Amino acid sequence: MKAFVENRFGLPALVVVALAAMYGIAYVTRPAPLPPPPTGPTKVAVESVTTVCPGAKDRRVDVYLPGSLTTETMESGGPYVTKGPGGLEAGYLTRATSGAARGLAGVRCTEPAPATWLLGPGPADADVRLHLTNADKAPAMADVQVYAVEGLVSGDAGIGLEIKPGEHREIDLKTLAPSADVMAVSVTTTFGRVAVAARTVLESGGVDWLPAAGTPATRVVVPGIPKGGGLRRLLVAAPGETDAAVQIRAVSEDAEYAMKGRETLDVPAGTVAALDVTTGIAGSAAALVLTSPTPIVAGVTIIGTGEKPDVAYTAGTPSLALGSAVARNTTGARLLLTAVGAAGKVRVQVVGAKGKAESPYELEIPADRTRDVRVKAKGDFAVVLTPIAGEVYGTRLQEERHKSGTLLTAQPLAPARTWTMLPALTDTPRVVLP
Repeated sequence: MKAFVENRFGLPALVVVALAAMYGIAYVTRPAPLPPPPTGPTKVAVESVTTVCPGAKDRRVDVYLPGSLTTETMESGGPYVTKGPGGLEAGYLTRATSGAARGLAGVRCTEPAPATWLLGPGPADADVRLHLTNADKAPAMADVQVYAVEGLVSGDAGIGLEIKPGEHREIDLKTLAPSADVMAVSVTTTFGRVAVAARTVLESGGVDWLPAAGTPATRVVVPGIPKGGGLRRLLVAAPGETDAAVQIRAVSEDAEYAMKGRETLDVPAGTVAALDVTTGIAGSAAALVLTSPTPIVAGVTIIGTGEKPDVAYTAGTPSLALGSAVARNTTGARLLLTAVGAAGKVRVQVVGAKGKAESPYELEIPADRTRDVRVKAKGDFAVVLTPIAGEVYGTRLQEERHKSGTLLTAQPLAPARTWTMLPALTDTPRVVLP
């Protein structure tokens, strides 16, 4: 060994061997490479849900959890708050055949949300009551803004509304925008958590709750326009600072087309525009697909027929990619399902009032068509929809024939609270820098 080291080539050879051994050990024990960061939202399971329904003493609320359906009764006139695991849905229906609030009215218990959009008749033509509920133990603050044909009409009266822990506030929107014929209401939570709902009673008759519209987007699908007579009015709001040139296409039971004379709608920035689409869809069950270079929100007012017509509302909603469920349904409920682009398929399951889940069945929807399907169930039940194929949108419609006019209510199929999409996260020192 001594001779080897003293050799002029020996020491360099030992160094090479040692370095090779070190690099070999480092290579073998190196940590596994990190997976590339996700480039889009990630689908994750929802662990817990809090929902809120406007209160009414002795009102019956149906509560659905995956595989079961129960009924609870509101003990007071205060908001009904229910909490549970992912998949929780709750809601109720009311029915009146006389009086100012004659009609069917359905409400989905809503989650607290950072922002909520509602579209419908304004306080000039209806009694509109906005319900804000803070179900948490921390205070909250919200901004309520009302947009009409002439623009933002609510001023500063709805800005900075404080809502104490556990508090419920009912606001008559006539106090914020008394002259609005049609409106879009924006409720933005500046801190804390607030659940939002709004009930309308038309001066001409008819009652229902306004469904929450999707967040402003450049493509909006408004499903669930039922067949039959009566008025169908499209409402579109452009909440940004840029005018919206909206392209409109109808997807009916028989065709996908641009409605003659109603192919486009110009909406000035910060306003709401209304368009009568009654003759455009010609009495067929349909959905409307709206595209715009600037983000918009949209909904449709549905007036029934008869001596005393009822009213229902639908609004832009996401597809059924995450599934959907409606907790409160009864005999005669219908599903209005629209496949946009390719053909679609969904699985439907009914869960009865005694908590019995029936065997699911599948529904196919042709490409760029709408299907009007009666739900195969009697009594009170929950209906659960699971996506199989295609881009499908839908609404649950509840109708009842009455001698003085059809009673109706609609509920767009909102994403189920079983899954949610989380945006991609990126490591960056900027999150701790001022």
